[in-house]
Amino acid sequence: MLVSLGVWQLHRLDWKRELIQRVDARVHARPVAEPGPTRWPFVSPDQHEYLRVRMQGHYLNDHETLVQAVTRLGPGFWVMTPFETVEGYVVLVNRGFVPSAQRDAATRLQGQIEGETTVIGLLRMTEVKGGFLRDNDSSNDRWYSRDVAAISVARGVTNSAPYFIDADAIEPALIGAPVGGLTVIAFTNNHLQYAFTWFALALMLAGGTLVELRHEWYLRRSQATSPIGQESHSSRSTSPHAC
Repeated sequence: MLVSLGVWQLHRLDWKRELIQRVDARVHARPVAEPGPTRWPFVSPDQHEYLRVRMQGHYLNDHETLVQAVTRLGPGFWVMTPFETVEGYVVLVNRGFVPSAQRDAATRLQGQIEGETTVIGLLRMTEVKGGFLRDNDSSNDRWYSRDVAAISVARGVTNSAPYFIDADAIEPALIGAPVGGLTVIAFTNNHLQYAFTWFALALMLAGGTLVELRHEWYLRRSQATSPIGQESHSSRSTSPHAC
């Protein structure tokens, strides 16, 4: 059983390495068109997570939603804004991070992008239900995860994609605009250590079993060759007539 667990971890290691290579290739690839409505039923993490996409349209700034976030810039919010594409459907875009002092859109009017524009970023899968130990509370407009469906319903947005886009950083930086390009791409890869652990436990168990068997063999042998053992054997083999 322990060896089987070790082999399973080696298979997981191969899978994780392939995943990392696949994601790395997507992140650094040339942007492609975002999946349209006909492809929405087939969007999946394996095929589309972190896909680099480009789309044209305009932001629906009056429908933005703030989702609590903690980044390398400190605590604050993700600015999630619906983006109506030129094709007519809507994609929720994470424009980036703002600190708590810029929570109110009135404090960053210069950073609001009006009119038709182009968004380039990474496709991300929806984050349903909420964050760690905290559920989204749409009735009080408190959001802890980027739940695309729930946010779309709360903002009255229809015909929206089942994914969202993490927008790249704006170059040159736009004063007051959310800071984009903060997507953290990190995969834990401890499968090799786990495999060594299972194999080591298997060797320890096998070695302990051999030691125990050897000890038992010596014990039985010593009992068979000891004077007490021989005397017992002799008494059992004495003929009644000898008495």
